[in-house]
Amino acid sequence: MGQVAWKALFLSLFDYKTEKYVIAKNKKVGVLYRVVQLSILAYLVGWVFVVKKGYQDTDTSLQSSVITKLKGVAFTNTSELGERIWDVADYVIPPQGESVFFVMTNLIVTPNQRQATCAEVGRTEPLDPQTPAKPGVRTDRGHFWSNKERKDERQSASIPDALCDKDTDCQEGEAVVAGNGVKTGRCLKDRGSTRGTCEILAWCPVEKRSKPKKPLLGSAENFTVYIKNSIRFPKFKFSKMNVLATNNESYLKSCRYSQEHPYCPIFVLGNIVRWAGGNFQEMASEGGVIGIQIEWNCDLDKAPSECNPHYSFSRLDNKSAETSISSGYNFRFAKYYRDAQGVDYRTLIKAYGIRFDVMVNGKAGKFNIIPTIINISSGLALMGAGAFFCDLVLLYLIKKSNFYRGKKYEEVKSNSRKSLSSPTLNGNQSPEQLDGL
Repeated sequence: MGQVAWKALFLSLFDYKTEKYVIAKNKKVGVLYRVVQLSILAYLVGWVFVVKKGYQDTDTSLQSSVITKLKGVAFTNTSELGERIWDVADYVIPPQGESVFFVMTNLIVTPNQRQATCAEVGRTEPLDPQTPAKPGVRTDRGHFWSNKERKDERQSASIPDALCDKDTDCQEGEAVVAGNGVKTGRCLKDRGSTRGTCEILAWCPVEKRSKPKKPLLGSAENFTVYIKNSIRFPKFKFSKMNVLATNNESYLKSCRYSQEHPYCPIFVLGNIVRWAGGNFQEMASEGGVIGIQIEWNCDLDKAPSECNPHYSFSRLDNKSAETSISSGYNFRFAKYYRDAQGVDYRTLIKAYGIRFDVMVNGKAGKFNIIPTIINISSGLALMGAGAFFCDLVLLYLIKKSNFYRGKKYEEVKSNSRKSLSSPTLNGNQSPEQLDGL
């Protein structure tokens, strides 16, 4: 028995199968087949060729350069700096005009710092623990301890590593964690206080902590930025800029970006923040990050004038300033100078402001016969898959599936003359068909 089965299996390897076309007079399956065909055709034409432009070769390796230039002047009058005019050299960082630039809108200024010893918080000179000072009284070290400094002393709790009870709590040479300098080994206390703050070697006086309630450079809302973007698609050797090609020198001095002037890339900073869904004055106080997206989607089968930039704006940092201790954007920098005695001084500035990130992307497409043939072939293959699906329905899912299977699959032997003219009895024939035999 086993040998017979193996022999039959071996001989079946030499059988040849050929297609047999059976026209099934079943309107339900016929309608289903046409619906599947029309769906595949609509997908191929509508989605692949019209929406996705499957007949085009594409280039996404966009080469881009961005140059930025800001304009605007502001006036401030503060106790630290006095009356001052701020221009682009003062509030724009970096000044090179790159794709990422920072506009300073608020600041904390600590002037006339020099390297010396002082309390971690609030005092410009070390206070001798043996000679405590009262508010409004000058100490024997020549330091005037004001009520404001007492308030700053209470703020020392914001630097826990600077708190001390005795000198041994301030290990000499140890840097203050989250502080401003290195401990000298002395603990400075107020009269009647059990706790004090460590004396440090640092740039003294230490940085001020009070920030203006209103942004000092709130008028930056009316400043303008010129964003020049040049792009190139290397595969198609196509280049373009987002600036109107004109010989009118006054055009860029008077225009502003709008739907009517898409090739005037001069933006008002307040408008950019508003388009990103923010409020400039609120954002100017703590700082933030704005993204400027330039999108180039070019159909090079059309005229070059149809390839236009599209701008979008979004806020990239955390908007919840009230609920997040890490909200906003700030950093520190200093300006150094030396007096006539050769002592080095600096003015420390903690700058708050808005960082603008200009991001460019896009793609270009142009007709090419190769992707066209590939997508047409894929569509034809889907047509075959549709026919296969309808075969499954016809042969296995409808009520008369056994009858249609018997019609579709027929075994033919060359040594049987009758088998050439009639189907093999395989148990799948209908009663009418059996009577005919």
